[in-house]
Amino acid sequence: MKLITIILLTFLFLNTNAQQQQRTVQSPEILKDNSVVFRLDAPDATSAKLVGTMNPDFTPLDMTKNEEGIFERTIEPLIPDMYVYTFIVDGVKTTDPANNIVVRDGSYVESRLMIPGELSDLYDVKDVPHGKVTSLWYPSETLGMTRRCMVYTPPGYDKSKDTYPVLYLLHGGGGDEEAWISRGRANYILDNLIAQGKAKAMIVVIPNGNASATSAPGETSLTTRLKQDTEAMKGPGAMTGNKIPEALVNDLIPFIEANYRVKASKEYRALAGLSMGGYQTQKTTNLFPDEFDYIGVMSMGLYSMFDNYNKDEHLTQLKKLEKAKPKLYWIGCGKTDFLYQSVVDLRNFYDEIGFNYTYRESEGGHSWNNWRLYLSELAPVLF
Repeated sequence: MKLITIILLTFLFLNTNAQQQQRTVQSPEILKDNSVVFRLDAPDATSAKLVGTMNPDFTPLDMTKNEEGIFERTIEPLIPDMYVYTFIVDGVKTTDPANNIVVRDGSYVESRLMIPGELSDLYDVKDVPHGKVTSLWYPSETLGMTRRCMVYTPPGYDKSKDTYPVLYLLHGGGGDEEAWISRGRANYILDNLIAQGKAKAMIVVIPNGNASATSAPGETSLTTRLKQDTEAMKGPGAMTGNKIPEALVNDLIPFIEANYRVKASKEYRALAGLSMGGYQTQKTTNLFPDEFDYIGVMSMGLYSMFDNYNKDEHLTQLKKLEKAKPKLYWIGCGKTDFLYQSVVDLRNFYDEIGFNYTYRESEGGHSWNNWRLYLSELAPVLF
């Protein structure tokens, strides 16, 4: 009898302990009006805050702890879009343990929230033909290393003999070649636009825009990564000099055109980028005016703060670019972007010399919410 009692008590203890360990909460919970409840099971924590792109100024929002030790915060209805967020628990940043969907952009690893609707449908996985995303290594003589890029080929590429136009798509500062796939949803945006007949089937090439890097951190050998970290400490090389533009034009484009079925001429070649990638887009097209017929600059203005800027040299370059007659020069910026004034300065400079461009101003700031939107609007007008 005593043995049975011990066994029963042990079972009850283990079962209770297991239940405690397995206690789950629903987070995030999207309500009918698109307001959202965030929850965090942290009975031993004294404070928790919510930080995310659903709050435009990224102000941490206090969460309230209930009697069960679960912190909660309900936020007002959100417009359909993709958002990312993290928790700050007793001063420590963490992803949402109840949400197994995370995205990465450089060192930013965050939980994902998708509010259903027309715009987020464009970023979501739909029952349409899907393209293929391949990680590709290629030699860069300009940078003296073998480098990695991501290549999206459109649905049907492997079974067809067609040739395709190419969009070279550049990430921002702190990011790498995986950002436009993980955080930007570029492959799903193209899948859905192509399926809807709103964009032409195209190849998209996403290189690493950091001059000292071979690849994303997780794809770099330890020895190379330590060397890259040392080089990075010497200064922001990706934002100065001509190495990335030269590597793009002299190394990457020839490699892509030798290994993929592409339409290898400027009228079937586009270059676009966000923030640092917008700067690199400007630099590349200024230095190589005859390479691209479609140019997209997102959240980057007049780069007079870099490169020992020379206005006369810039003017000369733009005159050559103007003479090359690109079919589209597209600029996009959010109204509260911290680089907004630099975009105003860029547009004033272009207006001053009569350089033709298309401008898109949106709500919000320096955010992937805008950059995904810009790609969804730029892709349909390419080629």
